[in-house]
Formats: sequence, C-alpha cells, structure tokens
Amino acid sequence: MRILPNMMNLNSLKDSKLLDLSSHFVGGNHVEFPSDKEFKVIEPRSGKVLTTWHFATKDQVDTTVKTAKTAQEHWANSTWMERSEILKKTADLLKTHCNDIAYWECISNGKPISEARADVLSCVDTFNFYSGVAHDLLGRHIPLDSARYAYTRRLPVGVVAAIGAWNYPIQTCTWKTAPALACGNSVIYKPSPLSPVTALILAEVLKCAGLPNGVFNVIQGDAETSQHLILHNDVAKVSFTGSIPTGKKIMKSCAERNIKPITLELGGKSSLIILNDADVDSAVSCAMMANFYSQGQVCSNASKVLVHRSLLEELTTKLVNRTKLMKVGDPLKEETKVGAHISADHRNNVEGYINSAIAEGATKLCGGDRITVEGLENGFYLSPCILTNITPKMKVYREEIFGAVLLLIPFDTEEEAITIANDTDMGLAAGLVTKDLARSYRVSEKLNAGNVYVNTFNDVSPLVPFGGIGQSGFGRENGIAVLESYTHQKSVFVNTGDCPNPF
Repeated sequence: MRILPNMMNLNSLKDSKLLDLSSHFVGGNHVEFPSDKEFKVIEPRSGKVLTTWHFATKDQVDTTVKTAKTAQEHWANSTWMERSEILKKTADLLKTHCNDIAYWECISNGKPISEARADVLSCVDTFNFYSGVAHDLLGRHIPLDSARYAYTRRLPVGVVAAIGAWNYPIQTCTWKTAPALACGNSVIYKPSPLSPVTALILAEVLKCAGLPNGVFNVIQGDAETSQHLILHNDVAKVSFTGSIPTGKKIMKSCAERNIKPITLELGGKSSLIILNDADVDSAVSCAMMANFYSQGQVCSNASKVLVHRSLLEELTTKLVNRTKLMKVGDPLKEETKVGAHISADHRNNVEGYINSAIAEGATKLCGGDRITVEGLENGFYLSPCILTNITPKMKVYREEIFGAVLLLIPFDTEEEAITIANDTDMGLAAGLVTKDLARSYRVSEKLNAGNVYVNTFNDVSPLVPFGGIGQSGFGRENGIAVLESYTHQKSVFVNTGDCPNPF
C-alpha cells in the first residue's frame, strides 16, 4: 500500500487532478492498491474515459478492515458531543462546497446539474439530522422490584460494510454513512464502479471535518471485492443498495461464514394511481416526477401510471406535450432536464424494454429516441418515452425498467387500480393523486409498499424511514428507525440486595 498526498484543501475540488489522487481512501489517506484488475471511469455525458483505477484484492480488503476495526474502537469511546460536532461540521462543509461536489456528481453520473446540486443539499440535511439524534440512542431504566432494576444500552455494532448504488452516488453513501458514524461505527464504503468519484470526495470532507483516520474508508471493487468484504470476520454489519439478484447473493453470503445483520434496499415496480377526482395538471407533474427524474434511474419510480378512464384523454394529451418539451442535453447546463444514462449498456437495456413492448403490441406515444448532443456525440442520451396499450403479459409490465419509460394504463374502479398496483412482488413504493383526504387514507392503507406518496412522488427526507417489503428488501434507511440497524442492544440486570438462592 502506497500512501498518496491528500488534497491540499477542499477549494481544489474542481481540479481535474482529483482523479489522479487514487481510487482508494484508507486510514485517512489516499492510497494506491496495486492489482491486476483495472476498470475505466467513464463520463456518461461524453462517453470519455476519465481515468483507470484498480479494484481492491482480498489482502487489500483485509488491510482496510483491520484499519477500520482499530479506528472504530477509539471512535466508539468518543463522546456524543464529539461525534455531533464532526457530523455538523461535515454538513457545513458539504453546503459550502455544494456546487463543486455537484459538478463531480454530474460528471460521474450524468444527471442534470440541478438534480446533482439538490442531492448534495439533501446530504447536508442528512448529516445535520444525525448530528442531533443522541437522545434516540439513550437506553432505558427499568425498575423490577425494591432491590432489582435493569437498564439497556445501545452500542455500535463495529465495522460496517456499505455497498452503494450508481444512481445516487453521494446520497446513497451519506444515507448509510451518517447514521452509522453517529452510532459509533466505522464504515468501509464500496461505491459502484459506474460512479465511484464522489464517495472519495465525501471522505475528504469528513477528514476536514475532524473525523479520526480510519473511521471512514473507501475501496473500489467489483462483485469479488464485495464478497471479500462481506465474508470478513471483522465486518459486523452489511448495508446494500442495488439489484434484487445481487441482494439475494449478499444475503446468502452474510449467513455463509458468520451470521451478520444486513439491510437490503433493492429494486421496485411501482404504480402511481390517478383517481377520477384528481387535478389533471397536478397529476401530470406527479407522473413526470415518478418517471423522468434522474433519467428514470430511480428504484422507487412508478413506471406504471394508472389513470381513471374518465381522465385518460385529457391527461395523455397534456403529459405527451409536456414530455416533448423536456430538454435533453448536456447535464452540466442549467436548462437541461434530462441528462445522460449511466452507461451505453444501460441505455441499450432501456431501449430493449421499449422495443420489446412495441413488439408485444404497445404503442409509443413519444420519446425513446437516441439524442445526439453537440460536442458530446458519444454520450448516452435517450429521450423520455411514453407507452400505452400495455398488458400484464408484457415484459415492461412485470420487470423494473430503470429508465425514463412511462406506461399509461387505464382503469375503471378504485378496487381495480389497487389490484393492478399490488400486482408485483416488489413492494418498494406506490402513489396516488386525489383531492379526497379520506380516499387518500383508504387507498394508502391498501397499497402493499414501504413508501406511499399522495399528490407527490419520490419525496424523501432524512427524518422519514425509506425502504421496501417483499423482493424490494428489508430494513430502513433514514429516520430514527435506521439507528437500530447500526446498533445492538445490551440488557443489564442489577440486584442491589443479597443474591437470591433458588435451592
């Protein structure tokens, strides 16, 4: 392991030399882990290779885990006020350098700069929130009788292996890291090779905020690297965001060598129900938010938009017209609403879903076309697509598309819409548009999903738990609920009198 110089200060974030610092951050330093497994970091907006980095090997993973374990033992003994101050300082630094971090999020992921900026600001909120949750980590005192009492304590689990997704690189990292650190754990974060940059920037921010060396580490890797990390005896907890097939493999691995808790935030096949009393303009906005944000690369997206037949013609006209006006282009430009897909392979996969639907009888109302952006001719662009004449036998009806493809499906009754929405084993999200408050409560109660949106969609807050049921995984990110995932509870019984003799 060769230690490389860190950034002189966060004001140099915009410098392209940032990519020369190294792909790994271990023990408070950028380090060079030589290996024979290389991967190219590609800019989605241009298709250009930015740099070539290396995946960590088994021995390098072991070195990182040992570093994190040693650091965690000291971090766990820090006072809550010390932790709170560092998390608050991290939030302040993220806010100060929001524009530069958003720039790298855009370069690494391809989403519009306005969305990238919003993602970084959401990370500010997350670190601020978890800087103030000390009271939620307090134990309880339980009187048993005049001589006996018990008390409970919430203690950190130890070393947390966090494996992130490419669609929200810094936000996914923050959702796992902020609460884990607040609870006194150390973190080893493995970002997706498709968007590996901003986790390293967060490591720099945490270091500048005063986080002790080794408490937060970043290693680059593939499935084999993840396996080495998950199977390591000193890793006490795994948190994963990604696909269902990978989640199943990780869950199996977590029980293979030594049982360890796991949080799985997986895929979804969600629906948005537009009821007959809905405001059409508001419904159109909700449908677009549920499908076209971040090029449709959102796990909770409602690709199935269920529209009451009485509103279908008006809503379809307005939805198609607004979709055609969405600016597809360079994600670094403020006017861009739809940026680049994460990779050429993923864009091709989304196109494959559109073509299969058309071959099975669907009708394309607009979009689904490759877009060539001047100066960025090799970027991975695709216009937002709307399909109709969808049937339950179609591949697009059943599978997660993970792209900007909206399926218009008419219905006649409330019960029919609920049945269609629940016709999936991926219970991550669902939504509805209605003016009737009583109706919104009634329908929300019947939807089989971990997150339900009423007159909105894809809304998030660090105060509110996020996660799914069924094939969409278990455990929660955000809110107070996540603290249980990063702590274990110890119960202590105390007898102040003579020890009872049962014999």
